Amino acid sequence: MDANSERHGAAGITLRLTHLPLMARRFLQEVSSLGLSPGPGPGAPVRGEDIAKLPEPVRRYLIFMGVMGRPRDWSFRLHYEGRFRQRPLQVWSPCSVWQYNTSLDVARVFHLKMNVGGLMPTVGRDTYVRGHGRMLVRLFDVLPLVDATGSEFDTGELVTYLNDAILLAPSMLLGPATTWAGVDDDRFDVSLTDQGRTVTARVTLDSRGAPSDFSTEDRYCHDPFTRGHPLTRARWSTPVSGWSSSRERPLPTRAVATWHLPGGDFEYVDVPSLSEGIAFNLPPGI
Repeated sequence: MDANSERHGAAGITLRLTHLPLMARRFLQEVSSLGLSPGPGPGAPVRGEDIAKLPEPVRRYLIFMGVMGRPRDWSFRLHYEGRFRQRPLQVWSPCSVWQYNTSLDVARVFHLKMNVGGLMPTVGRDTYVRGHGRMLVRLFDVLPLVDATGSEFDTGELVTYLNDAILLAPSMLLGPATTWAGVDDDRFDVSLTDQGRTVTARVTLDSRGAPSDFSTEDRYCHDPFTRGHPLTRARWSTPVSGWSSSRERPLPTRAVATWHLPGGDFEYVDVPSLSEGIAFNLPPGI
């Protein structure tokens, strides 16, 4: 997706997407089929009075993220080529990711494709729609390997939605469903409630107000250091190594998703700069 997608409108985007590969078309078809609100979202720009009562580190963060004077974001669509691995010490494999998030329905659709062992194409889908999370993994995007639902996935997918918003589109969180609490000069806690479920994370800032880490204990995993055990609640973080400005808004130049487990830390997703692969405030349709 090119950097002009945000300002061309739905018709122009539809024309370009007809030439995308199979993975992208299936992703867009799934997003279109979910019945999500087409938008647009609130058009009023964020003003000083909208953040005046928030804790100081939160205000500093929002100012760094460029939300002031801009209409609130209500969705984004994302594509990038990154790296993924399933176990500690495993060689990284290239992966391709497509993702759509919307605050109008609080929904997240994430597709990741990689070749297991360099040979077998595997597609993983993480979704959060209408309060329910799901992880679906299929070999050749046909043969099911994992199809998991339940309260652990509801919680984990909602806090991942929160992570996305903190790092990419924080004005999506400026509403009554989000609460903010200062910890000290460079840290704050943020909580998001949806469908009666609340998740919480701690955000660490650098001297500019840029997020350097997002950490939560509201996620669950199969511990790769103790194979075969059931889902375990564990700390999960996404440290950010740098920021760049694209279209007048800061975006991470690199982030690494990390599990912090009793057997050690496990980095499993390596996300590159997103400045060329993200577009904001788009409807969910193709």
